[in-house]
Amino acid sequence: MSRRNSSVVAVDPEQQRKMSAAFADNVQTTTDANKATRSEQNMTLMEGLRLYPKAVAWSVLLSAAIIMEGFDKVLIANLMAVPAFKQRFGQPIADGSYEVTAAWQAGLTNGAYVGEMLGLMLNGIIADRLGYKKTMIGALFFVNLTIFVVFFAHNIQMLLAGLVLCGIPWGVFQTLTCTYAAEVCPVPLRPILTTYVNLCWVIGQFLASGVLKGVAERPDQWAYRIPYALQWLWPIPLMVGISFAPESPWWLVRKDRDDEAKRMLLRLTSPAKHPEFNADETISMMRHTNEMEKAASAGTSYLDCFRGTDFRRTEIAAMTWFTQAFCGASLMGYSTYFFQQAGLSDSDAFSMSLGQYAIGGVGVFVAWSLIPRVGRRTLYVCGDFAMVILLVIIGGLGTIDKGNVGAQWGIGAMLLVFACTYNVTVGPICYAIVAEIPSTRLRQKTVVLARNFYNLASIVGNVLTPRMLNPGAWNWGAQAGFFYAGTCFCCFLWAFFRLPEPKGRTYGELDILFEKRVPARQFASTVVESYHISDVDSELGEKKGVAAHLEQVESKN
Repeated sequence: MSRRNSSVVAVDPEQQRKMSAAFADNVQTTTDANKATRSEQNMTLMEGLRLYPKAVAWSVLLSAAIIMEGFDKVLIANLMAVPAFKQRFGQPIADGSYEVTAAWQAGLTNGAYVGEMLGLMLNGIIADRLGYKKTMIGALFFVNLTIFVVFFAHNIQMLLAGLVLCGIPWGVFQTLTCTYAAEVCPVPLRPILTTYVNLCWVIGQFLASGVLKGVAERPDQWAYRIPYALQWLWPIPLMVGISFAPESPWWLVRKDRDDEAKRMLLRLTSPAKHPEFNADETISMMRHTNEMEKAASAGTSYLDCFRGTDFRRTEIAAMTWFTQAFCGASLMGYSTYFFQQAGLSDSDAFSMSLGQYAIGGVGVFVAWSLIPRVGRRTLYVCGDFAMVILLVIIGGLGTIDKGNVGAQWGIGAMLLVFACTYNVTVGPICYAIVAEIPSTRLRQKTVVLARNFYNLASIVGNVLTPRMLNPGAWNWGAQAGFFYAGTCFCCFLWAFFRLPEPKGRTYGELDILFEKRVPARQFASTVVESYHISDVDSELGEKKGVAAHLEQVESKN
């Protein structure tokens, strides 16, 4: 393989010796692991679907918890646009109407984020000890209880407490569903099922917007209690379904329960449709990987995410998620409220929000078709730049008098285009990048740190955005687009210079590229050559061993 202005990657004999010695005591496991690895690397998307249809189904079931979270999160922001809710929990303003104060708007949204941060940290501990199934069922049971608090809230302080409690299981859902998808499905299916999380968010948001449109004009307390009550539709069916789901074979292997891991793997696959599939070899691959990680267990603390080349990886994962918080996406979260402040009627505002989420869902399908063709970096950088332009247009239209109906509908139309752009680029691509960039041994900790960095950024954004939109505060309206155009442009500059292209790279290749500090814009053009330890004399006790990579880089001028 040759590329212009490329660098070539190939291996250090000392590293090869250490890797071979690590597995010399179990040659058969290493041989089987390599067979299973090559099988997954050569597997096409359709072959993966035929072999792992049940794994796809179980992953989709667990991801339905994200639909519930998306539904719930939309209620937080958009109930503030429901007149009955504003009258119950808001305060009168100069024109005689009611508004929830900007401080409480920020407080309610950020309360949920605080709970999510706690849930994320708990998830990393509990899921490792109890497994994914039990952790997910426990989180669903807990959220079933916390819904009572928000449903029966009789003042805004009680509502805040309920949202903090709801945020704890939501934090569990955010990472556990992605991790389960990554572990029960083979390589060709992982990008689809990890970015599927973004589609689940959109589905939940769409459903919530439909419910709010239906109840928005009710004058009584049921205008907001009905949406809260509908949250009870999700947990019990999901708990029942997940109770029958197979546990992650990877988690079972990490707990030295190989026989049970094999049974779960057979429940996830349809071997009859893929005669070459060998469950024992796949379990050997999992065992082999687990032993490698145990051999490299030194230096796997949160602090190690900020050392050496892992600091760069943590920066990339964190900033990739940070961009979601400051690219203007928060305007979509307050879409109904935003449309109202832009001058649209309540009915038109909820209709525009429904259209926004429907277009967003289509955008995810477009992203699925573009990811393997265009790559992650290109989509992400181009998406950032396109959103900057759209936000400038939205801000410009916001300078026109609100009595101009055409300008107000133009603002709504641009926000719809913005939602589509976001859900084709930054929205789903973020999940693929965050999952691929961290080193294998620090992946879980890096993802938790990145997600919490996103939560902190979202808290800041949710303090600012309500003040921008609230007529009782800064009253910027659509001109808030100018502010987020500036922050989004900063994110674009970071992505252009710092975001690498992981498309087509194995984790071993990424390790070498980071170790050699290859600049982000050269990741795609750098050639990484690899080879497998070939068959050698059996008296030496070596078989087709661990993949070896070149560690010296030759720059071609």
